[in-house]
Amino acid sequence: MRHIILSAIAILSLAAVLALPGTASAQPWRSGQYTPTMEEPPPGVDNTGRDVELPRELRRTSVFYRSGYPAGTIIVNTNDRFLYLIQSDTLALRYGVGVGRDGFQWGGTHTITRKAEWPDWTPPPEMIERQPYLPRFMTGGPGNPMGAAALYIGNTVYRIHGTNAPETIGQAVSSGCFRLVNEDMQDLYARVPVGTKVIVQHQ
Repeated sequence: MRHIILSAIAILSLAAVLALPGTASAQPWRSGQYTPTMEEPPPGVDNTGRDVELPRELRRTSVFYRSGYPAGTIIVNTNDRFLYLIQSDTLALRYGVGVGRDGFQWGGTHTITRKAEWPDWTPPPEMIERQPYLPRFMTGGPGNPMGAAALYIGNTVYRIHGTNAPETIGQAVSSGCFRLVNEDMQDLYARVPVGTKVIVQHQ
């Protein structure tokens, strides 16, 4: 009996250690589960007109938000699937976002290092390895998965970008990037300069 109790304590102790938040980084959180909340639509298909079907709560709106961060800071909450652009001590613009599926979520603090409108898309080698059917390069445009604009996060492979698949907003389906409907992405793009701090929160 004593041996069983000690084993149980050891297992609980290990679980507690694993539950502790680690140092923030741009490395994907890998749980061993890779199931997205929905299937990723194929690239090249322009479904932007479906943004009218998006629930109102996933569109840009002003909300009460107390963060302690200076105005202009971007906070992405991957659990709630919202991006917040801080306006003041108690106010933020909230945008619905699509986030990384299980195994491709991450947290950390970075800055926006580059901006681009209607960017080209070059899937990284790791994505090609997982999804060999993807194109090796796609020019910017309405059918491009990068959408109308992109904000590049630090020196990572991740971006905040528009999408040709608005039905994925509020879902966990990407390989780690954060996507907004094109209209909201264009609004965010106009408000955010290079050098903006980005805080990605993931529990």
